[in-house]
Amino acid sequence: MKHHYMVALLLCVATTSTYAQSKKVSSATAADEQTTSTLNPVVVTGTGTYHKADNSPVAVKVISAKEIKDAHVSTLQEALSKLASNITIHTNGMGSFVNFNGVSDDYIIILENGNRVSGDDRWDRISMDNIKRIEILSGAASALYGSDAIAGVINIITDEKKNSVEASVSSRLTSKGRMDEDVNVDVNVGKFSSFTSYNHKEADNWQVNRYQEFEEFEGSVYKLTGRPMSVGFKSNNVSEKMEWTFNDKWSAYVRGNYYDYHTERPQSASYFTQKVTTDKATGDKTYTYTEKQAYTYDLHHKSFNYGAGARWEPNKRTHIYLDMYSDNFSSKYDYWQTAQKEGYEESRKHTYYYNETLKGIFRLADWNKLSAGLEMEQHHLSSASDNINGEHTNTYNLFAQDEVNICKGLEGVVGLRYTYNENFGSNVTPNVALFYHVGGFRLRASYAEGYRAPSLSQLYATDQAKTSNRYTINNTELKPERNNFWNANAEYANDWFSLSVSGFINKIRNMINYRTMTQSEIDGDAHLAELYNEGWTTIRQRDNIDRATIKGISANVKFILPLGFTLGGGYTFTDSKAETKTLDSKTQLYVITETPVDKSVKHVANVNASWDKTWHNYHLCVTLDGHIQGERYSSTYGYAPKYQQWDLNTRHSVYLRQVVLEPGLGIENLFNKRDTSYWNSNFSTIHPGRCVYVSLALRFKN
Repeated sequence: MKHHYMVALLLCVATTSTYAQSKKVSSATAADEQTTSTLNPVVVTGTGTYHKADNSPVAVKVISAKEIKDAHVSTLQEALSKLASNITIHTNGMGSFVNFNGVSDDYIIILENGNRVSGDDRWDRISMDNIKRIEILSGAASALYGSDAIAGVINIITDEKKNSVEASVSSRLTSKGRMDEDVNVDVNVGKFSSFTSYNHKEADNWQVNRYQEFEEFEGSVYKLTGRPMSVGFKSNNVSEKMEWTFNDKWSAYVRGNYYDYHTERPQSASYFTQKVTTDKATGDKTYTYTEKQAYTYDLHHKSFNYGAGARWEPNKRTHIYLDMYSDNFSSKYDYWQTAQKEGYEESRKHTYYYNETLKGIFRLADWNKLSAGLEMEQHHLSSASDNINGEHTNTYNLFAQDEVNICKGLEGVVGLRYTYNENFGSNVTPNVALFYHVGGFRLRASYAEGYRAPSLSQLYATDQAKTSNRYTINNTELKPERNNFWNANAEYANDWFSLSVSGFINKIRNMINYRTMTQSEIDGDAHLAELYNEGWTTIRQRDNIDRATIKGISANVKFILPLGFTLGGGYTFTDSKAETKTLDSKTQLYVITETPVDKSVKHVANVNASWDKTWHNYHLCVTLDGHIQGERYSSTYGYAPKYQQWDLNTRHSVYLRQVVLEPGLGIENLFNKRDTSYWNSNFSTIHPGRCVYVSLALRFKN
């Protein structure tokens, strides 16, 4: 870890020395680069075409590069949690889970420059160092983006610099062995551009509470566990994009990315299991505890994607885009403490995603803009853990969306996507939006339908849980999940102030969940009866048995104040109701139960305050970020406690010549808020507590 940090530091020193004689950067330039974020950035996600945010017919929340830098975040999840009140993150030993407008990340599409990011590690592959902005579209968006866009779309727009040469290197070091390093090099020579980035992350294992709790007699017994709440890891991420601009009508690009992630779980970790024995004669209970080895392997993930595309603009009214790319993910078990498999990697899962899109944007008249295209998707899955061997499906899409200026101040959007999936046949998803604006006021209303095709894992996976005698069979008769989403938004903005209030209703039907088979179903099927006789006392399959209604309201406000002060924040209230079909084991009848949606949170708020000040060639930025969250519901564990976390960050920019040196210093979790519940609880947070971080970045422009 220290080795990486020293490499970054040496690169900083070397680059500073190399360009010490370059032209001096003026204090005016320094101030310009540190200017507080404007209230009206350009967005593309809402309609697939470029608009200023305040003139977008569909409301889109934007997180700017400055906000990301000021908050000193190192992951996409951290940025969303700190800077968007309608997104919450739940992290445990199994990974991170995102909740967006009351539903899970299974219903969220992540895009990078408009291209879908897939695979189990999609949240972790995004490097935060070269992001220009994050655009967040709430609600169903299947007409534009296809399957899975039920909760919303998150589009990461990267910053491709236009200077002839621009390079940067940065490192951040925090407690618990957390390290984040980035290197970026952008080159623009004539008609050719190259954008290269490298990111390295690592962290140690850590615990907040090392004890397991067991019920015994009238009290509790506590046993030490070596299983970490946060699993140690190392990852490396390399990206390259090359672009050729032949003339003002033609351009083309190729791109590629490789990501490698390896856990580093404690090899000596152990935990305890409890066995309760009851004496038949006296009824007395005896409790025995067995210590077991926690892990015998690490997980090793690899992802690579590649793509190419071209843009043709025959005239100012016509833009044609062709994009082709492939996203590939593989996961292996890396055994290190099993005699038969020591040092042996065993395949766990492979996914392949291919996409080809041809899209045109046509300015039919000054008052009319049409977007239309066709898209083909291919999904492949092999999973040894789920007994899936090479299943695949193809999807073909036709889509169109028309933007019309109806009259002065009033615009409309109408869109439609036709989808044909090999497994589920034809599907049509529409959307419609109205946008009225006068002066600084903006009013928007929209309706959209969305759908989510069952994944290959949901269709074909079979798995066995021996500790609970549970067997899950596949179900190829699943239907797509569908939703109806209504949204209303009101905004007011001027040069120093913005206020946005949104309300939504999201109704999801045909939701997929596990359904336990009745005894009569088991007895009537020879295969299921055989499984039952083998000792599998619970047999279940995935089925379309749930539905949910989520209602919410969000408010966001931002002030750009005199003397370099900026103050902003957001609040989201979400009321969710999930109807779930469960089997009563005694009556063997299904009953409908109502609960909040799994992992949903009713109350979430964010507060962001910053102060920027420039003295000649030195700039200081101080920020305070707060995340306040109510109780989070879990269908397995009940409610996790409410919590809040406040972070204090400082960023110092020193403009030497063509080199900018940026040290940083800050405190995570300023008030040392921790959840010290016993291991395997529904934790509100697994943050280790108050931490000091240091960072160092260097940027060169020519």
